[in-house]
Amino acid sequence: MKTFLLAFATLAAGLGPAAEWAIDSAHSTAEFSVRHMMITNVKGTLGPMTGAVVYDAANSAATRIEVSVPAASIDTNNAKRDADLRSADFFDAEKFPTMTFRSTSVKSAVAGRFSITGDLTFHGVTKEVVLEAEGFDSEVKDGQGNVKIGGTATTRINRKDFGLTWNRPLQSGAGMTVGDTVTLTFDLQLRKKE
Repeated sequence: MKTFLLAFATLAAGLGPAAEWAIDSAHSTAEFSVRHMMITNVKGTLGPMTGAVVYDAANSAATRIEVSVPAASIDTNNAKRDADLRSADFFDAEKFPTMTFRSTSVKSAVAGRFSITGDLTFHGVTKEVVLEAEGFDSEVKDGQGNVKIGGTATTRINRKDFGLTWNRPLQSGAGMTVGDTVTLTFDLQLRKKE
């Protein structure tokens, strides 16, 4: 979902002067998890993620993160469920084809850990979320000589805040079919632009 969310990487102090990074879609994953029938978690992925990050180690306020992902890309390894999730009951991917995240502030907590506040938009609704990120503090070169950084960012949202309200009571009466809290996890690899 959104997510989103790629650029958490931009925060690591010590990466030098302002630089622009792109998400390496082939090596990045957006995953979500939600409770099903009160007894287990169902997971899925979204992608490919695209976007860019501008990071200035000397001025975190200048850091900018923008990420987008196609809503129809949702994949839970179950074709019927995926069709339901793309429908108007959930993401309504035809009407709202893109999920986005745009940062509004980045704060460093301790070395290698950051909080990224920004606007998450999907299903026609925009809400502020806070992503907790770690990593993104070591540059490496791949086999083609590209400079890369990577790390993980997570957040939790209430799906009802974004208008995803469909649900059904369990036959036992002890709960609902789909949980309200969704955990988003982004494993990102970023490539430094020349």
